[in-house]
Amino acid sequence: MPSRPLSCGSKLRGGCLQGLADFLKGIGAARFGAMIAVTAALVGFFAFVIMRVTTPQMTTLFTDLSVEDSSGIIKDLERQGIQFEIRNEGSIIMVPKDKVTRLRMKLAEGGLPKGGGVGYEVFDKSDALGTTSFVQNINHLRALEGELARTIRAIDRIQAARVHLVLPERPLFSREAPEPSASIVVRVRGALEAGQIRAIRHLVASAVNGLKPQRVSIVDEAGQLLADGAATDADQAVGDERRTAYEKRMRKQVEDIVSSVVGSGRARVQLSADFDFNKVTQTSDKFDPEGRVLRSTQTREESSMTADNNGQVTVNNELPGNGQNSGVAAKDQSKKTEETNNYEISRTTKTEVTEAGRVNRISVAVLVDGIYTKNDKGELAYTDRTKEQLDRISALVRSAIGFDQKRGDQVEVVNLRFADAPSTAPIAEPSGFLGMLQFTKDDVMYFVELGVMMLLGLVVLFMVIRPLVKRILASDEVVAAISGVLSGPSASDESAPANSGQPLLPSGTASAIDVATVQGQVHAQSVHRVGELAERNPNETVAIIRQWLTEPAK
Repeated sequence: MPSRPLSCGSKLRGGCLQGLADFLKGIGAARFGAMIAVTAALVGFFAFVIMRVTTPQMTTLFTDLSVEDSSGIIKDLERQGIQFEIRNEGSIIMVPKDKVTRLRMKLAEGGLPKGGGVGYEVFDKSDALGTTSFVQNINHLRALEGELARTIRAIDRIQAARVHLVLPERPLFSREAPEPSASIVVRVRGALEAGQIRAIRHLVASAVNGLKPQRVSIVDEAGQLLADGAATDADQAVGDERRTAYEKRMRKQVEDIVSSVVGSGRARVQLSADFDFNKVTQTSDKFDPEGRVLRSTQTREESSMTADNNGQVTVNNELPGNGQNSGVAAKDQSKKTEETNNYEISRTTKTEVTEAGRVNRISVAVLVDGIYTKNDKGELAYTDRTKEQLDRISALVRSAIGFDQKRGDQVEVVNLRFADAPSTAPIAEPSGFLGMLQFTKDDVMYFVELGVMMLLGLVVLFMVIRPLVKRILASDEVVAAISGVLSGPSASDESAPANSGQPLLPSGTASAIDVATVQGQVHAQSVHRVGELAERNPNETVAIIRQWLTEPAK
């Protein structure tokens, strides 16, 4: 009894191996290679999908790194065992998104990145006891240049900066000290504005003792001179910047008020302002003749008396006592009075100082589009604006710019049809679920990538794997069915004598007849089923029959 199951198992195992070998021979070498290729492709595809999904999302840790900072950061990341990516020749380092904040704080604790230069940290690890004054001065100059370079890089559009300072020492027995100077080389994205250039010059001049902004030169990476250090250049830059800012502000005001009437993007405004940058100082004196004030009065009186001696002048007449004998003589008396009055006239002194930057004249040109309406066909129809509308727009523009006819201001409002018609479709702003969660561009692209991969996985599963599995199962079913039909009668003949000698069931002959009936029905259904499978799969049926025909007889 125990040996029979072992024999059946070994026979079943051998039959399975023989069936597998027959199946492989039946499908042919081409189909077998195709199946291996498809299987390898599917394994590789799903491995890529799994690796891509399980790979953490990378984000930027630092950008615009120097070679020294990049090597230091990479060494620290390798020590911590954190995955990272290097891009743009080492200037950009990418790390997992969930670790970027912690890594920035950890690297900042270690003084990374240093900013591509040496700052005041040069004094942190120096031995002051064995350092000479010359080395200390050099380190101080290096630290000052490094700190200024870091500060300049914080300005928008500046990628990198290098600062060179010249701080000459005052020679002995010299009354005048040479002035310091500075030269700056910057690498920018785009172009720097005049205000940014002036800000850099004043920033460096304020940080260095005795340095003037006119002594600071700035050059970009292309060798273009942005500031040459001339005094006239600074004055001219101030004037141009002031005029440009004024024109920009006035143009925006006019464009806003006109666009609110004709529509957004349907007006073009050009404004030109003539400035006078001459500084004028004027002094004037004004006298009021009606406003008199007595300042001082001076009075002088004179009186004189003269005697008549008939014109004789003798010694006797001049002797004392002889005048009594001369009798009464005629006398001449005179009196003179002079009075001088000084008056102060009212006087007004006025000094006027007119600063540079006066507006001499403003010219404004406004171009507005017409009116677009839909006709019966749904097409846009153009209509010119009326003269009344143009006059009202002109009045608004005059009020916005502070129109002054005495100084020669001009305002022109013209209605012409634009080359591009207005778009009827409104621009959709981000709203709804995406606007509520405020997804970034990287998050959206990550979710889109996951969705595409899932969609491709489903397509491969239902369009490739499922038909392939069904085809393989159908081939196995055809082989089993045909094999059962062709080997069925012989098996029944061999088993008939064996079963005739002993009852199949304890119930006797009736039960044996019922079993035989059931087996006949099963064989009939198998034959019908094999016929249907042969009709649906003629190629596989022919291949199996040809294989049997080529096998040697046993």
